[in-house]
Amino acid sequence: MPFSALPPGLLPLPLGLTVTRRRFLATQVPLGLTAISAAGWLPDAAYALPARTLSFPRDHGSHPELRTEWWYITGHVQAQGQPWGFQITFFRSRVDGTQRLQSAFAAKHLLFAHAAITDVRGQRLLHDQRIARAGFGVAQASEADTRIRLQDWTLERSDAARSTPAGARSRYTTHVAGSEFDLDLVFDGTQPVLLQGQQGLSRKGPDAEQASYYYSQPQLTVSGTLTVGGKRMAVAPDTGRAWMDHEWSEALLHPEAQGWDWIGMNLHDGSALTAFRLRRADGTALWAGGSWRAPGQPVQVFDARSVVFTPLRWWASPRSGARYPVQWRVQTPAGAFEVNALLDSQELDSSGSTGAIYWEGLSDLVSVTGQPLGRGYLEMTGYAKPLRL
Repeated sequence: MPFSALPPGLLPLPLGLTVTRRRFLATQVPLGLTAISAAGWLPDAAYALPARTLSFPRDHGSHPELRTEWWYITGHVQAQGQPWGFQITFFRSRVDGTQRLQSAFAAKHLLFAHAAITDVRGQRLLHDQRIARAGFGVAQASEADTRIRLQDWTLERSDAARSTPAGARSRYTTHVAGSEFDLDLVFDGTQPVLLQGQQGLSRKGPDAEQASYYYSQPQLTVSGTLTVGGKRMAVAPDTGRAWMDHEWSEALLHPEAQGWDWIGMNLHDGSALTAFRLRRADGTALWAGGSWRAPGQPVQVFDARSVVFTPLRWWASPRSGARYPVQWRVQTPAGAFEVNALLDSQELDSSGSTGAIYWEGLSDLVSVTGQPLGRGYLEMTGYAKPLRL
């Protein structure tokens, strides 16, 4: 059952729940198919989000009037002379069936969190997660700014104290205490907010209602500490870069979508590359998009016909049997690139809870001639089995 459609009283959900931000979007129940609950909810019609001007810091905060939302930070650092990748994601989900209940105990919103570390030298992926209903001092997401707490995991944004370029004053701090690792990291903006799509309204499919409000903050500097296996390691100065995405929506993936491929890459020269495609069951592209921004330049937005993903090398998971393209050629209006996974085995399996089996991990961006260009994250879903609502 999609967790947005859980009936009242079914919480808490399994702590083994693991989701990705795009799996999170895909598991929501369409508005037109929402079940009539005991509270008297009637089916609603899906609708297209209106174009609007995003306003900060307000739009850094939560948007509980829309169904799904996530704050997502990925990056890479050097610590103790070794390369590490990390992923921190907080999700909010509105529970439609409880919205008219008067009880303070009604679970009107759920908060989820997922974190992972890629140990490149050790060739392993560590991950953990949290879940709770919003309220009671256990879980909350502020509407005024990014200020999220889920049990002992936190993510907060503030204006950076130091002098920064105009529009790049965000400082994020996070604390994650997992079963095998801890993250205590600080991310500082170096560039203005990057509005994805048409000034922050990003299409996710051929129908107008398949869209989200979406912005990124690439090229964040990283400081703080990682703890792995009880060993606390300081991030080496000026060795890391992070990427932050914030997205919120009522919309769904198109019914023909089997899964997606997505990259968010920080280039060494300060540029930022986003590219994604949604796939049909036969592997053809249903929709695509992305953006490119060079330092100090306007954003170049890619249309659905201008982004092409071509797999170059595959890896077969010994656990799920799924085959993932862990090396890609990605053609965009900004140029052609290759994406290479630093570790093939970055698959996450949550088939015991949501049913999602997906791949998400640290990857290099290189030119088609092999010249190193940058580093970031690659995400792939729908390879083990189709996404089902």
